[in-house]
Amino acid sequence: MLYRIAKIVTAPTVRLLWRPVVEGREHVPETGPAILASNHLSILDSFFLPALLPRKVTFVAKNEYFTGNPVTAMFMRSTGNLAIDRESAGAAQAMLDAAAGVLKAGELFGIYPEGTRSPDGRLYKGKIGVAWLALTTGAPVVPVAMEGVDRVLPPGASVPRITRIGIRIGAPTVYTGDPGSARDRRQVTDQIMEAIRDLSGQEYVNKYAASVKNAS
Repeated sequence: MLYRIAKIVTAPTVRLLWRPVVEGREHVPETGPAILASNHLSILDSFFLPALLPRKVTFVAKNEYFTGNPVTAMFMRSTGNLAIDRESAGAAQAMLDAAAGVLKAGELFGIYPEGTRSPDGRLYKGKIGVAWLALTTGAPVVPVAMEGVDRVLPPGASVPRITRIGIRIGAPTVYTGDPGSARDRRQVTDQIMEAIRDLSGQEYVNKYAASVKNAS
């Protein structure tokens, strides 16, 4: 119920203020599970994408979003996002197990294979969790490219800017392989990142975004 109410409010607001251009909406399955694997440019990615799709999309977000700013916390809860403690030793697997549950229930799950927001607008190496999820559940992977969202709320900004955004959605792909094989997980992850890059046109960096952030 809360999700529907939030959607009624957010969808018209997004369309009015940011005049989004959405390409490939037809690639999102009307029913059944699917993994929406997207590039990650802004904290608002998880706001814009669900607002512009007819089906509910569940994301995982760090605990701080649920306990910090009350407006953000209310939005996270109302839109059905899953909280995860990134400091926990088992956080990554807990997230994947929760995601698998969402998919087994026949729903859409959104994930950012880069693991964190791009520090400079480039596309970084994907973490293999997305491949484990795809190979374990058999759910198709739908590549997504967010465009212009980093200009809406640049790092350090507190008030969103009004600028046009875009979303490109690619055709779904079902990947095969052994989820227990590191080689298969790496290969599938790289194929997913290639599909995202083809949609976004971003320069690809064969490093993890988190390592670049930590180095700077």
